[in-house]
Parts: sequence; C-alpha cells; structure tokens
Amino acid sequence: MKSAYELAMERLSKTAPASKLTQAQKAELAELDSIYAAKLAQADLSTREALQAAQAAGDLETLDLLRQRYASDKAKLEAEREAKKDRVRGV
Repeated sequence: MKSAYELAMERLSKTAPASKLTQAQKAELAELDSIYAAKLAQADLSTREALQAAQAAGDLETLDLLRQRYASDKAKLEAEREAKKDRVRGV
C-alpha cells in the first residue's frame, strides 16, 4: 500500500519528470546560494545596526520603517536568487 506522498510523487513525475543537473549546474547553483547568503547577511547586519540606533534613540517610526524595508529587501533578494537558479536549471 502506497502512502499519499508516494502517489503524489508518482503523478508529479509523470507530468514533469525530474531533470538531471550537470556538475557545472550544481556548482553554479551552489555559487548562487553562497552569493545570496552573503548579500542577505550583509543586509541583516546593516539593518540590525540601524535598528539598534533607532531603538536607542526611541524612534518607533524609524524602527517600523527599517523592519518593513528589511522584509522587502530580503524578499527581493530571495526572488532574484530563485529566478537565477531557475535559469540555471533551464526551467
């Protein structure tokens, strides 16, 4: 008896078979992950410093604005990374 997960994976493989990645593609995907991890860490650090300064000053409006900007920047970077990874995969 197959689980629902196994049945779903079988149906998925019939409609869109998994493609094999070359070593070059795997290396490029790893490089993209590394680059974007660094970009996200840089954004996190700079935002954290600005948040601490705003919190020390008691500026709640700036705190909220910085949090919103960080969330937006993070989402943009993650979307860029995924788009580039899709191009590498040939999707």
